[in-house]
Parts: sequence; C-alpha cells; structure tokens
Amino acid sequence: MTAIKHALQRDIFTPNDERLLSIVNVCKAGKKKKNCFLCATVTTERPVQVKVVKVKKSDKGDFYKRQIAWALRDLAVVDAKDAIKENPEFDLHFEKIYKWVASSTAEKNAFISCIWKLNQRYLRKKIDFVNVSSQLLEELPKVTEESVPSGENQSVTGGDEEAVDEYQELNAREEQDIEIMMEGCEYAISNAEAFAERLSRELQVLDGANIQSIMASEKQVNILMKLLDEALKEVDQIELKLSSYEEMLQSVKEQMDQISESNHLIHLSNTNNVKLLSEIEFLVNHMDLAKGHIKALQEGDLSSSRGIEACTNAADALLQCMNVALRPGHDMLLAVEQQQQRFSNLRENFARRLASHLNNVFVQQGHDQSSTLAQHSIELTLPNHHPFHRDLLRYAKLMEWLKSTDYQKYEGLTKNYMDYLSRLYEREIKDFFEVAKIKMTGTTKESKKFATLPRKESAVKQETESLHGSSGKLTGSTSSLNKLSVQSSGNRRSQSSSLLDMGNMSASDLDVADRARFDKIFEQVLSELEPLCLAEQDFISKFFKLQQHQSMPGTVTEAEDTDGGTLSRQHNAGTPLPVSSEKDMIRQMMIKIFRCIEPELNNLIALGDKIDSFNSLYMLVKMSHHVWTAQNVDPASFLSTTLGNVLVTVKRNFDKCISNQIRQMEEVKISKKSKVGILPFVAEFEEFAGLAESIFKNAERRGDLDKAYTKLIRGVFVNVEKVANESQKTPRDVVMMENFHHIFATLSRLKISCLEAEKKEAKQKYTDHLQSYVIYSLGQPLEKLNHFFEGVEARVAQGIREEEVSYQLAFNKQELRKVIKEYPGKEVKKGLDNLYKKVDKHLCEEENLLQVVWHSMQDEFIRQYKHFEGLIARCYPGSGVTMEFTIQDILDYCSSIAQSH
Repeated sequence: MTAIKHALQRDIFTPNDERLLSIVNVCKAGKKKKNCFLCATVTTERPVQVKVVKVKKSDKGDFYKRQIAWALRDLAVVDAKDAIKENPEFDLHFEKIYKWVASSTAEKNAFISCIWKLNQRYLRKKIDFVNVSSQLLEELPKVTEESVPSGENQSVTGGDEEAVDEYQELNAREEQDIEIMMEGCEYAISNAEAFAERLSRELQVLDGANIQSIMASEKQVNILMKLLDEALKEVDQIELKLSSYEEMLQSVKEQMDQISESNHLIHLSNTNNVKLLSEIEFLVNHMDLAKGHIKALQEGDLSSSRGIEACTNAADALLQCMNVALRPGHDMLLAVEQQQQRFSNLRENFARRLASHLNNVFVQQGHDQSSTLAQHSIELTLPNHHPFHRDLLRYAKLMEWLKSTDYQKYEGLTKNYMDYLSRLYEREIKDFFEVAKIKMTGTTKESKKFATLPRKESAVKQETESLHGSSGKLTGSTSSLNKLSVQSSGNRRSQSSSLLDMGNMSASDLDVADRARFDKIFEQVLSELEPLCLAEQDFISKFFKLQQHQSMPGTVTEAEDTDGGTLSRQHNAGTPLPVSSEKDMIRQMMIKIFRCIEPELNNLIALGDKIDSFNSLYMLVKMSHHVWTAQNVDPASFLSTTLGNVLVTVKRNFDKCISNQIRQMEEVKISKKSKVGILPFVAEFEEFAGLAESIFKNAERRGDLDKAYTKLIRGVFVNVEKVANESQKTPRDVVMMENFHHIFATLSRLKISCLEAEKKEAKQKYTDHLQSYVIYSLGQPLEKLNHFFEGVEARVAQGIREEEVSYQLAFNKQELRKVIKEYPGKEVKKGLDNLYKKVDKHLCEEENLLQVVWHSMQDEFIRQYKHFEGLIARCYPGSGVTMEFTIQDILDYCSSIAQSH
C-alpha cells in the first residue's frame, strides 16, 4: 500500500500541487468488484483546499488515472455502518449517497480518522460522523495557521506516526538554522559523515550540561516541596471551615424548602379557585334561561305576532341552553342535571302547546276555506290559500325548532296537516272539476247525455244501414263515434245531423266553437292547478323547513310509478312513506294532499275524449306544454310527475284516436250501385290534418303528430287501393286517380314536412292511374284500322321490308282504303261522344277531374292517329292514301263534345 501511495503522489497529485494524506482501497457495494482508491488530499498553496479523489487503475496499462474529485466541504455525512463491530462498509453523503466496501477494516478506519482530522482543522466540524467509534475521533491540539505552515504534514494529521515515519518536510526556521550550521563548517557538504560526528559530539556536550543544571537545582526543589506541604495544611483548615458553613446552610435549606412548599400550595389553591370560577361562569352564562323566556314558553300568546316572536326567541334560547357543549365532568354535577331536566320539561310542555295550537289552526283553516267554496264553484277558479299560508309562515321558525327538538311531534303535525288539507283540497278540486265538466258539456243534462252516449253496435248498425240503398252513399263501420258516412260535400252536413241523432258523432261536423271552448276550459283547468300546486309545495318547503333543491340519491320512490288508485290505497292503509331525502318528503306530502288531482284529470280527459276524440289533440298540446314548463322548474317535483302521468294517458288516447281512424279505414264498405268518388276516410284525413296543423303550430310534441301522420297516410294509401280493388261500379283506376289526386292536393296545401315522400308518391299514383284509365277507356276507337296496322307491324317484325308490305295480299293498298272508309269523321265523332258520356258517369263532381281526363284522352287519340299516319307513310309511300279526318277535326270534335255537355 505504501508503494501505491508513493506512486499516486508522484504521478497524480504532485503535478497538481497536492499532497496525499490517506488512501483506502474500495469497491462499490452490491456490484461486481472493480477496485479503485479513495484518496484524501490537500493543496500545497493557500487557501488550502481539501478534496476526496477517486483514482482508478487503467485497463490498458499499470498507470493510474484520476476519475472523480469531491470537495470535502460538500461532504455532509460519513456513515461507518457499525461503531462496535468491524465492518468494511461505509457511506459518503455528497450530492448523493456513495456506498463503498473497503478492502480491510483497518484501511477504512484510517481513512475515516484522516477525514475527521481534516474536518476538525479546515471545516470547523461541519461533517456528521455516524456509527463511528469514539476511539477514531480524537481531539487535535489547537494550532493556528500562523504557527504552522500550510504544508506541514504533522499539523494536519495530529502526529500520525505513519505520516511522520514516511515523510516530514522541514519548515523555514529549521532550514535557516541548518544553513547557519553548515556555513560554520567547511566540510559540511564535502564530508557529511564528519559533519554528522561533529554534530553528535556537540549534542552530547549539551546533554551533559542539561544534567548538571538539573542536579544544581535540587535545593530549589526541596524548598518548593516544603512550600507545598504548608499549602496542604492551609487547605485542610479551609475544608474544616467549609464543613461548618455547610452545616449552617443545611438548616437554612430545610427552612427554604418548607417555605417553597407552602408557596406552591397557596399558588395551587389560587389556580383551582380561578378554574372553578371559570367553570361556574361558563355554566351560569350558557345554562341560565332568562325569566322572560321561561314565561314566554309557558304562557306566551301563539296567536299574535308579538307573542309568536317572543316564543320564537325563547325557543331559540332554550335550544342553545340545551345544546351547549358541556365540558368533561359537568354532567356529573347535580345542579347541571336539575337544570337539564328543567329544560327538558320546558321543551316538552312548549312543544305540546305549539302542536296543539297549530292543529287548531289547521282545523280552523278547513272550516274557513269551506265557506268560500260556493262562491268559487260558480266560476272556474280555485280558492286562494295565500292568506292561510301567510298566517302559518309566522310559525316557520318554531316548526324548525320543533323539528330539531321533538321530531315525533313534528311528524305528527306533518301528518295532521296532510290529513286536514287533503280533505279540504279534495272538496275544492272535485267541485272545480265538476264546474269544468258542466262548462264542457254545456249543462248537467248534456253531461248525463254524454255519459250514456255509447249504444249497442247492432242497433246503430241497423239505423245506419237505412241510409244505404237508392241514395248510393258510402258508409263506414259503426263501432266508432267519429266515422263519416257521407259521400259528397253537398250532402255531408245533412246526413251527419241524422247520425248525431242516432248517437254517431261526426268529428268533422262538430262546431269549431265547441272545440275552442273545450281548449279554453282545459287550459284554464291546468292554469288553475299549476299555481295551486306550486304555491302549496313552496309553502310546505318553507313551513316544514324542507329543502326543495337538495341533491338526491339515485332512488326512485313509489310515487313516480303509481296511479291515483294506488296512492289512495297507500293513504288508507296508513303505511309509512319511504322518505330517502327531504325532497322525497316534499313529494310524498304533495301526493297525499293532492291525491285526487290525477284521477280527476283522467276523468276530465276521458270526458273530453268521449265528447270528441279530436279533443285529444288539444289536450296533448296543452298537457305537453305544461309538463315541459314543470320539468324546467323541477323534473322530480310532484307537479311534473303528476302531469307526466296524465300526459301518458292523453298520449294513449291520442294513439287510440289514430288507431280508431285506421280501423275505420279497414272496415269501410262501399255501395255496389253507385260510383265511389272521394272515400270518407280520405276526407277525414284532410279534416284531421287541417285541424292538427292548426293545433300543433309551435307545439313541443310535434314528433307525436308526425308519427300519427305516417301511420294514417299509410293506412289511407293501403285502404284506397283495397277499396279500388273491391269496387264494381267504378273502375279501379278512377277510384285510385280521384282519391290520390285529393290526397296530393291536401298535402300540397298543408305543406306537412314529414309527408313530403308520401306527397310525391300520391302524385305519382295519381299520374299513373290517370294514364292507365285513359288508355283503358280510350281502348281502340278505330278497331279495324288498328287490327290492320297490327298485322303490318307483325310482317315488318318477321323481316319484310316496310316498302314491300304493300305487295302482301292481305295488306295491299286496296285493303287499306277499304278499312279507312269504314271510319269517316262523323263516325269518329259519335264514338268520342259516347266515350265522354262514359267517363262522365265514372268520375265524381267533387274532384272535378272530367276535363283533365278528357284532355288526356284527346292527346292519347292524337298520338294513335299520328302513329297510323306514320305507318302509312313508311309502308305505302306514294299511294296517296290518307285518313278521312285530320288532327284538327279531332280537336274540333273533342272541343264541341266538351262544350255540349
């Protein structure tokens, strides 16, 4: 190790003006052993810099290279791992922790000792040494830098024997003394051995002189010993005096201890008295109820505003006294226990008095409100409960107090309020709905009439069958009150009046004013119910101190899925309401109080649907609007839930109305003796669409109407084709043409966006069947001529050239002239006149398509004429054969026939 140290000093540190003080052979802990050396060095120049340098042996040779250097001032901790047992591991904490394993424990200890000494000298003990044996940490003598030069190895290592044996550098003074001695001897350099013998002789002379000097001072030593003996005697005397003084002070000490203990007891007593006073003041301040508050709780007037305010303040004070946070041990005091019992009695008595008073107020409200029912029953309005709510809201703070102090009485008051108010509201709402029903039907007798309106299907069928026969009218199924059994617009009104007398009400013949009146009454009913429910819900929230907008857990109460009957059974059974939050409690209270609203609304809707099934359109629009408004305010409120349930009923009635109309289409029957014309359900669809578009303008539930339109128009299309196939008197193409023309005209006029495809389909069907009817009716007006040219076309198809057809015996020019002579202009005109009369019998007057059809037939006849002339020109060129009438003649014939009829 010494050889390595000298090699490192020579090769690495001397060129950098550094001196190596300690070295240890190490490897990194936990890794493959790659040995290196940690060196502790100092610079030879001031200011002195102390470093720890990592030196590694080169892989390619035997020389060493400097790898990393750390300043010693950056070293924070030296951890030797174990101060007792020998352990070669140690850690150096620089900017991070470096873990090392030394080759031997002795090298590790020497290196740590050197670091400790450098820390003592240069860093003023800034490094922490952990788990290091105390034997390694020896205190250095304090040597100033002025007395020891910076390069002196002995001053750095504190007399390290290894360092002294190996190398000691002379200081400047020693060098100066040696130079003086060498100058005094001529052969000091030339003959070193002689110079060394001379120095040895002089040293022996000095040693002898020292010994003689010591022997001469023996007398002085004896004198000094004598003086020391005298000093010891004086010390013994002083010790005796100190012992006597100590005995005297011991008695004083005991007295002072007694005084100190007495003072401590006095201080402790004063402290306890202060604490006791603080506790008594706390109990008096927090558990003392003023006499005025006690009197208010016992005798306060709960009917006046001043008395209510006094009782409210007293109740709050009592609650504060009862809810005071007692300190440990207070509940064991008899006075505290008695005061708490007194507070409990006051609370129970006042809670009982408050509950009794509020119950009387609820009962009185029922009597007072009943007296105003007669006045409101005349008009379609509901009584105003605002004065009652205003009077009760004065007790809101007392209800909050009751809720927090006696929840059982609070629940009792809640139940009583629901019982009293539910009976009151039930009377008011039933009377209100009775007035609404009377106004809808006109009189009470009319309402009875509507109640017994349905009749047996067989009887009604017999009566309606009397409308058939010679009059030639179309009738539909009698299973519905809304079936039209009329044909033409001219006689529809008179026939519908006879149907009304028999109990079949025609939706198209109901007076528009009646529907408007129903719409107004239904809107007024909803407009009266909505503020009533909202006002009551707001009052319940404020009076019973329930939060309306509290966040709710993800639970669904039974109220959202039950109908009126179920709610009524729950109330009668007295089962507890499942309340998962205060918001649920509000909704449950509203359900109990207004349990009759949903059944009454359903009855009113049933009556409106019975009066006129088209009323379901009005009700769907109005109810959808009110549900949308209520859901915007609070989607889970009673009003929103109830109106939503009723909306389902209205939507069901609306769907039923649509289904009935489709069923009527399927059950329609046509007369075998009269022409069909516009089918009743086509006219009904026109009426329904016109009414629906006026009602659903800017409505929220337009999607429902669009779905209904789609179902109806599909039903109309299918059943028009069905009736056309079954028609015997009127040709199928005429039935299809007229009805799809009517449907196309209706959809074009109303501009229903969801039926654009159906409108195009109706137009296409109308066009196709018009063309089909024209071709079918026109047939072959020049039958023999047509057969002749069919033969000509057959020959051409067989391969005979067109100009050679005239050489065929059956198709020569003479045969052509013979056929043409059979169709003079007069005969053609007569055939067209008969055709016009035939078309006139097929078509109905309502749709006014006669001229359209006649014009199409004219065009088709002209097309055939041009076709024949073309064949003559191609197959009989230069023959001079022509038809005996011209296109102009055809136009004149058609025009004169149309004008004559």
